[in-house]
Amino acid sequence: MTPINAYAAQDESSKLAPFTIERREVGANDVQIDILYCGVCHSDIHQVRNEWGGSIFPMVPGHEIVGRIIKVGEEVTDFKVGELAGVGCFVDSCRTCPSCLANEEQYCDTAMVATYNGRDKEGNPTYGGYSTQIITDQKYTLHVSEKLALEGVAPLLCAGITTYSPLRHWNIGKGHKVAVVGLGGLGHMAVKFAASFGADVTVLSTSPSKEKDALALGAHHFAVTKDTATMKGLQGKFDFILSTISAQHDYNQYLNLLTLNGTMVVVGVPPQPSAVQAFSLIGKRRSLAGSLIGGIKETQEMLDYCAEHNIVSDVEVIDADYINDAYERMLKADVRYRFVIDIASLK
Repeated sequence: MTPINAYAAQDESSKLAPFTIERREVGANDVQIDILYCGVCHSDIHQVRNEWGGSIFPMVPGHEIVGRIIKVGEEVTDFKVGELAGVGCFVDSCRTCPSCLANEEQYCDTAMVATYNGRDKEGNPTYGGYSTQIITDQKYTLHVSEKLALEGVAPLLCAGITTYSPLRHWNIGKGHKVAVVGLGGLGHMAVKFAASFGADVTVLSTSPSKEKDALALGAHHFAVTKDTATMKGLQGKFDFILSTISAQHDYNQYLNLLTLNGTMVVVGVPPQPSAVQAFSLIGKRRSLAGSLIGGIKETQEMLDYCAEHNIVSDVEVIDADYINDAYERMLKADVRYRFVIDIASLK
């Protein structure tokens, strides 16, 4: 076992602080990555504070990981020492269920292993990217292009694929009118992807101050959801709505903006269940759906697409010792649009 510098929470009420973890030795199919940057996801806060229940402590968060390979196992064929690589939200799965065989490992029927706050197949807790190194199986490791600013690539491993996957699954592109609810870490990536795919994009936000940013990111229109007259005028206008916000909100308000056969997909996770009125759905044969992240194959496709089209996340790079302040700022939506830890500050 190898000792590694990290930042961890010891329990649900403690702040993150320096901590030493141990990583396994590099196995025959493993890739050892020297982590350079790790994005900070809102779900990190939920899990550190045990807001979803079942948190495992001590916890080292982080599932938006990019770095450079420093060692590979003797049976590794897809990666070489010196190459850039990434690790997303999971590091293993059962590999045999229908979901895994369909390259949808994120929906593994039995044993998807989360990058952190999970347990591997031996029962050991997993530790994430707020650390200097990580060792992963080559099947769950991703190629990262040298073309893009690496700090902006890190959030693609969660915020990017979380929004890319539903847009691709519902075949969004030219001719579609798309609304993105919320302009945060997820929302700003949804705007970039939907616009790049050729859709007509509207950002729906409670904050009028975000209009300039929305248009700069590629949105064609902007609407303030607190304006009753504006929302009434948008009823029946959108083919597809992607709801990215984690704050409590009324799904019906947005479902009514869908046209005939329109679909609203939820990727944000509000803290409480949301009531849905039947008439919000049946009146126009609308659909309400959800989406998680993407499988390894689709995540690699997303990274390749971003490299080809020069798409990265808008980030604020921080040192590791700023992480507790970053969490408080995230809760106030005070970030444009993703914090990323410079892991050199941990070394």
